[in-house]
Amino acid sequence: MSTIRDVAEHASVSKATVSRYLNRSLALPPETAKRIDDAIRALNYRQNSLARRLSLGSSETIGLAMPDVANPFFAEIADEVELAASKLGYGVALCITRNQLERESLYLRWLDTRHLDGLILVTNRPDDGTLRTLIGERRNIVLIDEDVPGTEVPKVFVDNVEGGYLATRHLIEAGHRRIGHITGPKALLTVQERFDGYRRALAQADIAFDATLVRFGAYERQFGHDAAVDLLDLPSPPTAVFASSDYLAVGMLEALRDRQLEVPRDMSIVGFDDMEFANLLMPPISTLRQSARDLGRTGVEMLLERLAGKRQGATDTPPTVHRLPVRLIERASVARPRHD
Repeated sequence: MSTIRDVAEHASVSKATVSRYLNRSLALPPETAKRIDDAIRALNYRQNSLARRLSLGSSETIGLAMPDVANPFFAEIADEVELAASKLGYGVALCITRNQLERESLYLRWLDTRHLDGLILVTNRPDDGTLRTLIGERRNIVLIDEDVPGTEVPKVFVDNVEGGYLATRHLIEAGHRRIGHITGPKALLTVQERFDGYRRALAQADIAFDATLVRFGAYERQFGHDAAVDLLDLPSPPTAVFASSDYLAVGMLEALRDRQLEVPRDMSIVGFDDMEFANLLMPPISTLRQSARDLGRTGVEMLLERLAGKRQGATDTPPTVHRLPVRLIERASVARPRHD
């Protein structure tokens, strides 16, 4: 393959002249420009676009690090990040972490290679301090959906407390007093905040909080199944459950069907996310709608705004936390408790 040095020798100019001409940072006399153009055609030279972009201080690529794309929620985020970034002239490197610290750390360190201008990080597990340290040593990072406590970077979350409150209040308004809660790892932001909303609704209705009705674990269907079995085996099972993700609600449905119990006749359920499948389940699940697409799009906008400020020499402004609204979607999984 021909190199930029070959072009320079063929056109009888310096390598720096060819480089600046190709980067459009140098105006040349017409005859000199023609010699370079003729040399490029004669040698079939193809410019290394990555090297050109790096020489200008930008790869025009951002990274998206997330646990997986099999989960529809994460898949929607990824699709919207790519769409929003491409409209603004950026490519996206999709980095699948499989919820492993080693892989999250690897992709954060990619920022040091300059192959990524910035990174949107979606973690789904509690941090032991490693991510906090790695993020603190780097710039141009945006967190979406989940927090890494102690970090000072832009963040995009939904109103989880309001979501937990609305879900639980909906069950209370249907007549339930013994309401369970199945959720993810206790240290996660979404888990803590949705749990806070659950407790707030109980307190507002003068319902005493009962820790035996709460199960912390993982945002996985199998945990939803196992936690539902635990609750069903209690001497006095709950008549309704707020599941803090639709995946957990799916696991609950499986457990209830294994026991030949029906939703909502034997137990009412409210989920969280409003994934596309929530309306296809039997019965369709009442849930809190959060927009995965809004999370992805807002994350891109905040990251590129930060990159633009850096190129213009602006000093870093205090990072902001942007909250997106949630909305209760009522379907067929909630009814009055049978004892009424």
